[in-house]
Amino acid sequence: MIEGLPGTENLEKVILVSVRTPDVSEQQIEDYLDELAFLAETAGAIPVKRFVQNLPMPDSRTFVGSGKLEEIHNFMKIHDIDTVIFDDELTPSQFRNLEKILKSLILDRTNLILDIFARRARTAHAKTQVELAQYQYLLPRLTRMWTHLERQKGGIGMRGPGEKEIETDRRIIRDRIAKLKTDLKKIDKQMTTQRQNRGKLVRVALVGYTNVGKSTLMNVLSKSEVFAENKLFATLDTTVRKVVIENIPFLLADTVGFIRKLPHHLVESFKSTLDEVREADILLHVVDISHPGFEQQIEVVNRTLRELDDREKPTILVFNKIDAYSYIQKEEDDLTPKTSENISLDELKKTWMGKNEKCVFISAKNKVNFNEFRKMVYDEVRDIHTKRFPFNDFLYPNFEE
Repeated sequence: MIEGLPGTENLEKVILVSVRTPDVSEQQIEDYLDELAFLAETAGAIPVKRFVQNLPMPDSRTFVGSGKLEEIHNFMKIHDIDTVIFDDELTPSQFRNLEKILKSLILDRTNLILDIFARRARTAHAKTQVELAQYQYLLPRLTRMWTHLERQKGGIGMRGPGEKEIETDRRIIRDRIAKLKTDLKKIDKQMTTQRQNRGKLVRVALVGYTNVGKSTLMNVLSKSEVFAENKLFATLDTTVRKVVIENIPFLLADTVGFIRKLPHHLVESFKSTLDEVREADILLHVVDISHPGFEQQIEVVNRTLRELDDREKPTILVFNKIDAYSYIQKEEDDLTPKTSENISLDELKKTWMGKNEKCVFISAKNKVNFNEFRKMVYDEVRDIHTKRFPFNDFLYPNFEE
């Protein structure tokens, strides 16, 4: 919690709420809420309190029980807080019930991620994709607060006798969704043409959980200046750069980061952006080795990749941020199991990670082990390049250390 820090006085204060089901450990809940707090901070808010309730499953009516709601409501009144963020996607009825009881602004995880995407969108493509996802998310959640939309569309006969304002709003949003889908098809067609015009160069895509250092790695490898920041979803638009290693050119794409419970509407509307992943010849799966939940993040990315494209592709696991890796050294007589929190980096390299032929441990920020990483990328690119252009063997020198 960062309440009271200099420069945070005017930021919106929020409360975070989560339900812990029997299949989720206390540590996992803490990790999930840490991520939700980071999302809130990225959106410009200050999380001041966390509420967790143990339940077999979230309450279908109010997500948490009545007792916990009363506790939350009392805390909000005492500390003058009027925004609550839930670490799950709420149903329309849960939204309505919570707004009535708490008399405050209710946001869920999806809401929050959509807001961050809207702030981060820079190009027409990204803005269109985000707006489409927002409207698709909002349509089933319309309330009277949306009646102002009626004024955005004039014309005689737009509203029939006795038609409710909410129905007018729904129709306006459906029309907007249809237009955005049409606009997106045009942009997607242009981008498909652009990708086809790149010829047969080998394509390499950086993939990974959000904020693992993909953009920093892109900058170092391509010697370019792609926006990189210690915030979630710093990169929305796919950036493609031509890179040359030892006379072999290839295309390197930096893609939007994945995240746990990535909203379905976002995945759908960002499919064209993720085409760079589908059409890549090689994937560089970047992992933040310093994050305590990096193994869960690997699984989230792998699951998302399987949903996008079930084809097997050459993949290099790039364990980044080794300069930030820390652990608690165990005493010799300590019999507790070894985890990523009490195992050294050298020991970690001897596990399944280090034994994987296609993995490398680096620091993109400080260029540690960078030559080893470049050689690994070079070998993979060269293998595909020589198959694609079999008569150009004389162009490929041996990689110099």
